[in-house]
Amino acid sequence: MVVELNRDEARRIAVRAQLLALPRPSSVDAALGRLTFLQYDQTAAVAPSADLVLWSRLGSSYRPAMLADGLADRTYVELRGLIRPMDDIPLFRAEMAAHQAPDSQFGSPGAQHWVDANDRFRRDVLDRLDRDGPLPQSEIPDTSQVPWGSSGWNNNRNVGMMLECLVVRGEIALADRDGRDRMWDLARRVYPAETIPYDEAMRIRAERRLGSLGIARPFRDLPASGIEARVDGVRGKWRVDPAQLGQPFDGRTVLLSPLDRLIFDRKRMVELFEFDYNLEMYKPAAARRWGYWAMPILHHDRLIGKLDATADRRHGVLRVDAIHEDEPFPAKVKAAVRAEIRDLAQWLGLGLDLPA
Repeated sequence: MVVELNRDEARRIAVRAQLLALPRPSSVDAALGRLTFLQYDQTAAVAPSADLVLWSRLGSSYRPAMLADGLADRTYVELRGLIRPMDDIPLFRAEMAAHQAPDSQFGSPGAQHWVDANDRFRRDVLDRLDRDGPLPQSEIPDTSQVPWGSSGWNNNRNVGMMLECLVVRGEIALADRDGRDRMWDLARRVYPAETIPYDEAMRIRAERRLGSLGIARPFRDLPASGIEARVDGVRGKWRVDPAQLGQPFDGRTVLLSPLDRLIFDRKRMVELFEFDYNLEMYKPAAARRWGYWAMPILHHDRLIGKLDATADRRHGVLRVDAIHEDEPFPAKVKAAVRAEIRDLAQWLGLGLDLPA
């Protein structure tokens, strides 16, 4: 079976799957359960990305303390820079265990060999955490026999690289944060003990990933997930979540984090939304077209512009430098965008500097 879709239908599937249409999700648990993860990034030109993602789904009833409390009580957990429901961790345990196997085919062979060559160092780290954890990286001594070799910024950063490798292997976990310091502990004291067989876990993960995206290119890990689809005017094959087919669409106006999953895959964004956008925070100021942390603007099933705004907490104001309209906004759209900007400022607890 091959489903034929036009771009409007494909966009609406993507928007609805990402909880950016109506009705809104009822809670952080409901939102994170569908999205499957939030990217941990503390860039806060407006607000941290995870908080912006939840605000854009839940509205101003969302408070950052809801996510912080969920991390503190381990309803949620951070795994390799992504915040996930703790209940999902069993889906990753079999893959972690596979990384521990000799000559593992999973992950980076170079990292595997480096850990094997530093087995005493590995055991020193585990023993120290067993005795004194949770601990920050700064309190874990470097007893490596073979330094980590890299031409990049990780060169000779042995403790940090060992910690990352042990996370991949499922031997340690991020237990907490103390400010910006990550606190590490043994995985058995953080994660649930349950595991799911590798093949079943990968199937479930692929199905949930497709469910969160609605429509995507075939996955390398499980290309048969969902139903094959073609999108009119776009070359190649897609997979679509069958639960999204034939569903009603009630769109709204939304300001998106630059790291939002709707637009994170730039190729998919261009193919389905025909939207011109790049995150410009790493560009020199003179080379930016839209701004340091320009927020894409979604109206119903179309990406229509970018908001260049900064939360100036020192002066207590959300400062809007520009609203970039890809095409001139009709009056109703302009009013809806400005209403969303006012809601963003109110949610942040800031005044608003919005040019007429």
